[in-house]
Amino acid sequence: MTTHDALLPAIVLRRKAIVYVRQSTPQQVQVNLESQRRQYELVEVARRRGFTQIEVIDDDLGRTASGAVERPGFDRLVAGLCAGQVGAVLCLDASRLARNGRDWHHLLELCGLVEARVIDLDGVYDPCRPNDRLLLGMKGSISEFELGIIRSRMFEAARSKAKRGELRISSPIGYAWDRHIGLGLDPDCRLQEVIRLVSRSSVNSAAPAKCCCGWRRRTFTFLTPRTAVR
Repeated sequence: MTTHDALLPAIVLRRKAIVYVRQSTPQQVQVNLESQRRQYELVEVARRRGFTQIEVIDDDLGRTASGAVERPGFDRLVAGLCAGQVGAVLCLDASRLARNGRDWHHLLELCGLVEARVIDLDGVYDPCRPNDRLLLGMKGSISEFELGIIRSRMFEAARSKAKRGELRISSPIGYAWDRHIGLGLDPDCRLQEVIRLVSRSSVNSAAPAKCCCGWRRRTFTFLTPRTAVR
């Protein structure tokens, strides 16, 4: 890892720097604005390092980095590295880039092949150097481990609430949570009538297609389920 004042090679500075911005959920995008601001401020870090071409990739705002969903922004980053256009990848920390070992080590491998640098708030890393590669590998492992801890805590919290009978999940259409009886029919009489009619027609008819045609002719209207506890 190089110090904050060390100059980067000219061959690296001739290429562009990519600032990768990501937050895991849409709620974080709306609420955690300070994290967004700090990530966008990495543009100034890239300028101070000597880069003139700087690109911000923020396509993955609201997307998890666990590997469970597609990340078009990360794919663009990988494509730029493969094309040899990227001189450095800037991120707030390792967890912004990846929360799984597959994506993290694939990124480091590509950076090493094209001699691109990885830059965060701690310094500049050259994946071609064994010590830097070891440190980056540890950062990625810690990031992946943190995700497992977060999931475990959320699961244990949900299980504790379920044991107390306080766990609330989204209720299906026609039902609503009640403080005293738990899950029950929605108080809207129109919605109750539609649910009962659909249930009766499904039981009495052996042809599902015929049921669907009948429901379309009746133009049923289903309201949004109630999630609040009454």
